[in-house]
Amino acid sequence: MYKVKIFVSLKESVLDPQGSAVQHALHSMSYQEVKDVRIGKYMELVIEKSERDLDTVVKEMCEKLLANTVIEDYRYEVEEVVAQ
Repeated sequence: MYKVKIFVSLKESVLDPQGSAVQHALHSMSYQEVKDVRIGKYMELVIEKSERDLDTVVKEMCEKLLANTVIEDYRYEVEEVVAQ
């Protein structure tokens, strides 16, 4: 089995109103050193080994459902899970 960690974030060219709100809130709490906030998503999937190529499967899932590739970028990390 594999654990796949998926990170989805808005593209740099896309405004992030949620990030701006968090930055404003941090400034109001005296954290003036915070210069930018971008909000994203994090997901963990556990995937069984199969005959299908894992990278292909993960990319398909991201592009069809997990990320809106028009406005979001994604990256992922794969680690093999040792059965106990």
